Amino acid sequence: LCMRPTDLGDAIKLVDACPETRFILDHCGNGDPQAFFQPNDARRKEEPQHEVAPWKRDIEALAARKNVVCKISGIIARAVKGSWSSADLAPIINHCLDAFGPDRVIFGSDWPVCTLVASYRDWVVALREIIAERPAADQRKLLHDNAARLYKV
Repeated sequence: LCMRPTDLGDAIKLVDACPETRFILDHCGNGDPQAFFQPNDARRKEEPQHEVAPWKRDIEALAARKNVVCKISGIIARAVKGSWSSADLAPIINHCLDAFGPDRVIFGSDWPVCTLVASYRDWVVALREIIAERPAADQRKLLHDNAARLYKV
């Protein structure tokens, strides 16, 4: 499911119509880091693509469906080039990790699109900073184990 944040309600309808199908929500539902900035933040380059509350609500609704997995990817490509930090990405990533739980999240590189804003290495370093306080087993699930299990590789 690769959808604009404002279309996540349609994803919920689709998932509900196909309860025996596994869905993978791509790019954390395309959450926009700028949506989490304060309105007067000088780094805000444009209007965010969504409001925070509806995006969070829709992520939680999708996470309530046990046949949906969330791919933690794509967020770096939406960061503000040249002035981003892992803290800018953390609200989106942490909300998805918390909503879906450690068994229904998988890492995605979004390479080469991620290189529009940062290197692949920068993306991985930022993600590791964000998840550093989570249990090591949960980190392994996100970065490897869940994908191996879900993709049967």
